[in-house]
Amino acid sequence: MSIGPALRPVFFPFGSIMMKKWLLPACLLWCMSTLVQAAEIVAYTPPFSADKQAHEIYYQPLTSATKPWKLCAVYPHLKDSYWLSINYGMVEHAKALGVQLKVLEAGGYPNLDKQKRQLMDCRDWGADAIILGTVDSQAYKGKLSQYTGNIPVFATINSLDVSDEDSAKNVVARVGIDWYEMGCKAGQFLAKHHPRGSGIVNVALLPGPLQRGGTKPVVQGFLDAVANSDINIVTTLWADNSKELQRNLIQQLFATGHDIDYIVGGAVATEVAISELRANHMADEIKLVSTYLSHGVYRGLLRDKILFAPTDKMAQQAMLSVDQAVRYLEKKPLQRDLAPIVEGLTPTHLPKAVIAESLSPAEFRPVFSVGALNGMVSV
Repeated sequence: MSIGPALRPVFFPFGSIMMKKWLLPACLLWCMSTLVQAAEIVAYTPPFSADKQAHEIYYQPLTSATKPWKLCAVYPHLKDSYWLSINYGMVEHAKALGVQLKVLEAGGYPNLDKQKRQLMDCRDWGADAIILGTVDSQAYKGKLSQYTGNIPVFATINSLDVSDEDSAKNVVARVGIDWYEMGCKAGQFLAKHHPRGSGIVNVALLPGPLQRGGTKPVVQGFLDAVANSDINIVTTLWADNSKELQRNLIQQLFATGHDIDYIVGGAVATEVAISELRANHMADEIKLVSTYLSHGVYRGLLRDKILFAPTDKMAQQAMLSVDQAVRYLEKKPLQRDLAPIVEGLTPTHLPKAVIAESLSPAEFRPVFSVGALNGMVSV
C-alpha cells in the first residue's frame, strides 16, 4: 500500500501545537536520549478500515505521565536487531514518561502457546495496558479476551486481525506499516535502474519464513513493483530468519549455477550474503538489496556492500505504541491507527535522524523491565 500521492498534511492537537510544515525545521531529529520532539508520521482514518486513508501529520509525543502506569509488552522474539530496536524504543519512552514496562518475548513465531501464556501473565500482573506484537495475525480471532481479560490491547508492528467482535472491542489502537510497502520500495529501486527494454537482469528472492511475519506481502509488493521492468525472478527460497538457515539457502543458490545479478532478501539473508559473496569471490558479480533495515544492513550500506534498504523506523514505532497506551489511559487525544513514513536508504542517503528513528545504539542490550515491578508471574 503506497502512501505516496494519497498523503495530505493534517494537523492534530496532541496536547501541543502542531505547526504547519513551513514553520518547522527542515529536518526534525527525533532522539530518545533527549526530549522527544515532534515527528512526521502517518495517521489512518477511519482506523483499522480496509478503506482507510493515509494522512501525513506532525506528532508530538508525551513528555510525562500522571502516574506510573503498568505496561506489559509481548514480542514474538528478541533474536534479531529489528526487535531489539523496538525494545529500545519502548524502554526509552517508558523511562522518559516515568511508567512501568514489563517485556516478555515468545522466543519465535512458532511459539503461539507460549505467547498466550504470556498474555495471561500480563493480566495476572495487573497490567493497565498490553502492547502486543503478535506471532500470528489470526491467532487471537474471536478469543483475545480469553487471555487479556478487559485490559486494553495495543497492536504493534505485526498485523493483528481485528475484524471479529472480541478483537474489535479489546484492541484500542495499532502502530504498524503495511509490509507490502517495504517490498514495493525495494522493487521500485530495482525497476528504476532496470526499466523495460534496458536488458534482463536475474534476481534471487530470499524473503524469510514462508508462513510467518510479513514476508508474503513483502514479496507481493516487490513483484508488483517490478512487473513492468526487466527484472526476472529466477528463484524464491524460503527459510526462517536464522543466519545458519539463510546461509544454507545462499549456498544452495550458488550450487544451482543460476546466473544471478541480484540477491533481494530480508535483513538476515542480506547480511549473510555479504560474507558468502566475499568467500566465493562473487562480490563484484552479485549485488544486494534488503527488504528491511537492521544494524548489519546499515553497516552494509555504510560500506557500499548493500545498494538499498527501506526502513520502517522501528524505534519510532515502539515509542508510538507506548505513547498510544499512556494517552488512552490518561484519556488524552489519541490517534488509533499510526505508522511511520517508510524511507529508502542507500549508501549515499543515510540521514542521521532516520537512523536514530530506526536502530538502537550499538551498545544497547535487551531490557525486560522498567520501573518498580512486582508480582509478575515468571514464564
